[in-house]
Amino acid sequence: MKSRDGATAVRSLFQRPVEAGETIFDEGDSGDRFFVIQSGAVELTREGRGGHRVVARLGPGDFFGELGVVLGERRGARAVAVRKTTLLDLDGPTFEEMCRAEPEIAMRMIRMLVSRLIDSERRLAALGSDDLLRPVVRALTRRAEPSDQQGMRVPLTLRGLAGESGLSLVEAHQALHQLLDRKLVHLIDDTLFTPDLEALSACLDEPDSAAVR
Repeated sequence: MKSRDGATAVRSLFQRPVEAGETIFDEGDSGDRFFVIQSGAVELTREGRGGHRVVARLGPGDFFGELGVVLGERRGARAVAVRKTTLLDLDGPTFEEMCRAEPEIAMRMIRMLVSRLIDSERRLAALGSDDLLRPVVRALTRRAEPSDQQGMRVPLTLRGLAGESGLSLVEAHQALHQLLDRKLVHLIDDTLFTPDLEALSACLDEPDSAAVR
């Protein structure tokens, strides 16, 4: 196990300077690095129908890219330095070693992840059902294509659906779950199908989507 001095040396070794306007990673890139902001600021944006929208602005002490390292997920957003920035750029094994050497790093990450989850839950509570369903239905109907089985096929992953809808993964998942419950969408072998595109599109005309269950 590394000592505290050893962990500090690792920090210095993996520092990465980034110039203002530089793209750190793009949406859809493979995610095998984890970043901690030591100075400066980073903006996370996600591409939607109206172009890129800002989903987070992060500063010193904040981290990003954790899903790529922990779960092997592809990047769900673009990360761009807002001004001259210094990052701690870590791969998975190095990050794990730092957590073993300094458990408070792991605890801080857990606290920040919980905080993000709480913020997301509060946002969901503030949104009406239509705020989530309508953009998801529009994305599904826009991308639906003929299929030999189960009606129309929708070649979108959950992450792709979130991007097309301009929603977060949690929000897109909640809306999709409602459509699955109403049998307007089916999931077969990890592929989305809609058996009745007209019925799915009718959600856009409902006065209150939540009331029709």
